[in-house]
Amino acid sequence: MGTDLSIRNKKAYFEYHILDKYTAGIKLLGTEIKSIREGKVNINDAFCTFINKGLYVMNMHIAEYSYGSFYNHEAKRERALLLNKKELKKLREKSDEKGFTIVPLSLFISERGFAKLEIGLAQGKKIFDKRETMKERDSKIEMQRVMKR
Repeated sequence: MGTDLSIRNKKAYFEYHILDKYTAGIKLLGTEIKSIREGKVNINDAFCTFINKGLYVMNMHIAEYSYGSFYNHEAKRERALLLNKKELKKLREKSDEKGFTIVPLSLFISERGFAKLEIGLAQGKKIFDKRETMKERDSKIEMQRVMKR
C-alpha cells in the first residue's frame, strides 16, 4: 500500500544542524490521513514540543479534506507523536538543554499505510553556518552544470 508521497521540510536543513533522527507515528483523525494521502500538508512552520509526558507536533497544516462533512478536522491542531518511552526520555533530556529543539524533517506514508513523521534533534545554525550551506549548495549546482557539458 506504501505510496511514494514524501513531504520534506527543506527549511529545517537550512536553519538547523540535525544531530539525530527519529521516525514517529502520528495520531490522526480519518479526514486528516485522507488529506495527507492527497499531499495537502505543510510542515515548514511546524515544530515539536512536550506537553505533559507526550511529544506533540504543533503548527503542522493539514488542509481540510475536500469530501469531508461536518466531521472535518481543524487544519492546525496539535497532534500526538508516537514514540517508545526510551526515545521520548532521550528527546526530552536533550530538548531541555539550551540550544536544542525538535523539528519535523519529512512526512511519508509507510509500507503498511500509516503516516510517519521523521523528526530530528536539532541545534540552530549561526548566520555564518547558513552562508556556508548556501556556498556548498551553489558549488554543487555549479559542478553539475559543468559535468553536463
